[in-house]
Amino acid sequence: MYIPKNMQMSDLSTTHDFIEEFGFGVIISGSLTGTHIPFVIHRNEGEYGVLYSHCAKANPHWKELENAEVLIIFSGPHSYISPSWYAHAPAVPTWNYAAVHAYGTASLLSDKQTLEAVEEVVHQYEPALLEKREIITDEFRDKLLAGIVGIKIELSRIDGKLKLGQLRKSEDQEGVYTALSQSKHTADQALALYMKKLNLGTGNLQ
Repeated sequence: MYIPKNMQMSDLSTTHDFIEEFGFGVIISGSLTGTHIPFVIHRNEGEYGVLYSHCAKANPHWKELENAEVLIIFSGPHSYISPSWYAHAPAVPTWNYAAVHAYGTASLLSDKQTLEAVEEVVHQYEPALLEKREIITDEFRDKLLAGIVGIKIELSRIDGKLKLGQLRKSEDQEGVYTALSQSKHTADQALALYMKKLNLGTGNLQ
């Protein structure tokens, strides 16, 4: 991923935060097969962290993942940016976004490890569900477990990019942020909220 220095995420912790917030990623292997699955990050394992996930056994992609070099792409909010929102002209349309590319070596998990990985995903998004055994009974869980494969990725590199218009003049930033905030499109609104959270591209240069 091309990342100008002034758009680079500041440190490893920031990329880990991003993965925790936007954990639904795409794992891509050497055959250029891609699978969309949720991930959890173990920050303190290895030099760059370790990702855990699972996929259906019916998906043949898992058969090529053992000891394979893989790329996992995580995408945050993104949207089209109109040049008409800028205070200064001439200008061209662009697209603002945030993304992380994580690289590493994949391996397959045992049944016990797969169950732990699945329950960790559930814990991240709906921890109370692990206590509601009338919804996911042990018998039903074990039946489903037979149909999935756990995956572990030991990371060797993580690249993070924030292209949020932060390099524009403050008046241009304000115009973009206002247009996104007032848009009827949920993607625009999500991008504006993310920019506000990071205080990037909003026109507030303090």
